Amino acid sequence: MNMIFAKYLVLSSLVLGVQLFLHQTQRIQFVEVSETAKIHCSSTENLEGGSSMFWYLRREGEKPTCIKRCLDDQNVSKFACKHETHNSTLEISNVQKTESGIYYCAFEYSSYLIFGNGTTLIVGDSYSNSSWVMLLVPFPYGSQVTGTANLACVIHGVSSPVHVSWSVSGELQEQGLTRSLKAKDGSLMLINHINVPMDTWTSGKNFTCEVKFNSSGNSVKTSTRYPAASSTAPASKCSHYIVPLAAVAGLLLLLVSLSLVWTLCPSTLGFQPRISAPPASEEHQGGILYAHLDFDSRNRNGRTMQRSARGKRVKA
Repeated sequence: MNMIFAKYLVLSSLVLGVQLFLHQTQRIQFVEVSETAKIHCSSTENLEGGSSMFWYLRREGEKPTCIKRCLDDQNVSKFACKHETHNSTLEISNVQKTESGIYYCAFEYSSYLIFGNGTTLIVGDSYSNSSWVMLLVPFPYGSQVTGTANLACVIHGVSSPVHVSWSVSGELQEQGLTRSLKAKDGSLMLINHINVPMDTWTSGKNFTCEVKFNSSGNSVKTSTRYPAASSTAPASKCSHYIVPLAAVAGLLLLLVSLSLVWTLCPSTLGFQPRISAPPASEEHQGGILYAHLDFDSRNRNGRTMQRSARGKRVKA
């Protein structure tokens, strides 16, 4: 959910000074293509017959747009509003995959709109041949400064929104914040991330991301946990050999560097090339750049060496 829009949902009724709150109990709803979707909205106050009710749709990566004003009778065959005293229901007939997204109910009060918390509607199957799920976790010692660990569940190659839930050792957690990226082929990459206290992350509990792509009940689960102390023990034993190995590696690197300088640029060590190389030239063959290099005699300052004339200017 867009952060600015989410804050507006919470603060709208507070700023207006009214006690009217809209609540959508269905956080997520799956429905098959061509079926009828029903999205419910309840209110703490009388909805006045629904004449001031609106419904908004926010698709992935887009701003919310008004799709239905319940007072209007237009396009009733597609969108229909059903009302009770404290409840309103949006019915979407012959629903299609393009109508997947987050639906918000809204009530007009003194020329202002008060929004509900939203219901995610997933139509059909979001899974594709290029879909995969991956967990991103912080470096074992990278989050000590902030005191929190940021875990991300990456869902790649989906055609529409999915349902993402987190659990810690079997206990469900609050839903994470989802961000979406749209590829050129129209597919989506969703990144759902949560922040947990560092002591919870390092406790050794299992963190599981569960992704549901359709109404079949099947899901994809990926789990991770903080590396156990035993897994880091061998690394501590090997730490005694790091300094000697680094010294040997440095010595080998120095020897290789000197050998390359001796072979390619002998003039830098005070030697002139025995045979003068032809002038530098370049030619392209099949997209590959070939170059013949001319290694000039150069001194330690990188300038061409010339015999100095005693007190006289050397003509070029």
